[in-house]
Order: sequence, then C-alpha cells, then structure tokens
Amino acid sequence: MGEYRLLRLGEQIRSEIANMILRGEVKDPRVNQFLTINRVEVVSDLAYAKVFVSTFMTDQQLGKGVQGLQSAAGFIQSTIAKKLRIRQFPKLTFVADTSLKDGFNMVKKLDELASHDAEVARKAAESGYKSENTAE
Repeated sequence: MGEYRLLRLGEQIRSEIANMILRGEVKDPRVNQFLTINRVEVVSDLAYAKVFVSTFMTDQQLGKGVQGLQSAAGFIQSTIAKKLRIRQFPKLTFVADTSLKDGFNMVKKLDELASHDAEVARKAAESGYKSENTAE
C-alpha cells in the first residue's frame, strides 16, 4: 500500500477514535474527554496500527486512560471497521505519548531563561557595568 494511502488511513482512524472519545462512546471510566489522539502509524501490510495518546493531565492519569483505551480496543476496531470498509482493519495498540507535554515544558523553561537573562542585563545596565567589548 502506498505511503500516502497509509497516512490518509492513519488520519481517518485518528479522527474516528477522537470522535468516539468526544461523543462518550467508549464507556470505560478510565477514558475521559481530556485524552488527545496525536497520530496513528499504520504498518504497510495493515496488520497493526500504533495509536499515540496524550493529555495535559498527570502521567498516571494518562497511563490509566491508555489502559482503558487498550481494553476497549476490540470495540473501537469493530466500530471503525464498519465505517471505513477496508478489507483488513489493523489491530490497534495504544501508546502513551508525552511529547506535547515535554515540548510545553521545554518552551516554559526557555521563556524562564530568557526572562532571567533579560533581568541580568537590566541589572548590569543599572549598575553602570560596561562590558569589555564596548568602546569608551
């Protein structure tokens, strides 16, 4: 199967799972509406698909949500397979993805460093400190 078709199928599966979560069709109490489906990677022979799940809640709640989705994987597969009408629907495996939270934390740290550098520069300017590179 072509790579473009695999990407498109992964996007369709991602969209359907996200809609099922938002509509509350997955009845497992561990699955809540704060879970986000980032991406779906489908293997070229359509045997398996990895579903990457993230949230801004704690890592423990993310783990519980992934377990809930994994236990409802059969229901999710059968529901989506009826809608997509493909010959072989991949077996879904749900994986916790912390990349969004990690990226958010990295940007936050960079902002803190920039504000700290600006504060140091402001204090140096107030004290009349001249750097070695400036000509008098």
